[in-house]
Amino acid sequence: MENKKEKSNKAKNNGSFFKTLNRNKELLLLTLPGTIWFLISAYLPMFGVLIAFKNWQVHSNFLESLIKSPFVGLDNFKFLFSSSDAWLITRNTILYNIVFIVLGIVLPVTLAILLKELHNKKLSKYFQTSMFLPYFLSWVVVSYCLYAFLSPDKGYVNSIRQSLGMEPISWYTESKYWPFIIIFMSQWKGVGYGTVVYLASICGIDKSYYEAALVDGATKWQQIKSITIPLLKPVLIIMFINAVGGMFRSDFGLFYQLPKDSGALYPVTNVIDTYVYRALANLGNIGMSSAAALYQSIVGLVLILVTNGIVRKVDNENAFF
Repeated sequence: MENKKEKSNKAKNNGSFFKTLNRNKELLLLTLPGTIWFLISAYLPMFGVLIAFKNWQVHSNFLESLIKSPFVGLDNFKFLFSSSDAWLITRNTILYNIVFIVLGIVLPVTLAILLKELHNKKLSKYFQTSMFLPYFLSWVVVSYCLYAFLSPDKGYVNSIRQSLGMEPISWYTESKYWPFIIIFMSQWKGVGYGTVVYLASICGIDKSYYEAALVDGATKWQQIKSITIPLLKPVLIIMFINAVGGMFRSDFGLFYQLPKDSGALYPVTNVIDTYVYRALANLGNIGMSSAAALYQSIVGLVLILVTNGIVRKVDNENAFF
């Protein structure tokens, strides 16, 4: 009897499964291109993590190289942790990303709220476009624009300083200025994207909440504090978890292109990504660079799981999973 019941339950489940597939076939077809793209671009390359555990030797093709390269265990990971610069690059990576996470939430949310409160819609669109434009510029272009301002010989800043009787500054050899320059340029380039994301969320808030608050005599600040920010919480949490997951990664162009790879600035501009790139360029050790990338990915995954677990305990509805 139990076997018959189990078989009947399986038959019912299979029938409901196929009915669900048939009912949602149009939506499934729409997701097919994205699914194929993810399989090819994201999941298939995961076999490459084996390179992190091998002494990579080039043969006639990739598969042959992967198979014939000798297995070395965790030797490739020792490069990061045994290096004298390990503490420096880890410190720079973490501290910069903490600042980026905080400013990447505070500034875009503030600007999104200010833009929403503008009554002149044309002016609001102008500001949105102006802030969003830098996001599409590559760091190579931005680095040359910055160089026009900070060039030791003909830069605008030094020209102004000399006209005022002040000594010029050799910006690309003075490391004390660059933490502020990197943070400022990072926010200048990325704040427009975050602002648009939060502004879209604010525009989706039901206006009846604000109308009820006006009837109760609430000021603009009270409306923002009691309506806008609480209803932005789900988006804020998602953006925060994603940002924490990338804490051990850095924007390569920001730390490599912007300072023009100046050796004098390495103490404040050298992060894990730039360090691995320079090591790969100098040593040609593909296994070591793969190990560093795998290390960053594993730490990022752990950070996402831990952050999501904390969010789930505090507010289960807004957790990722």
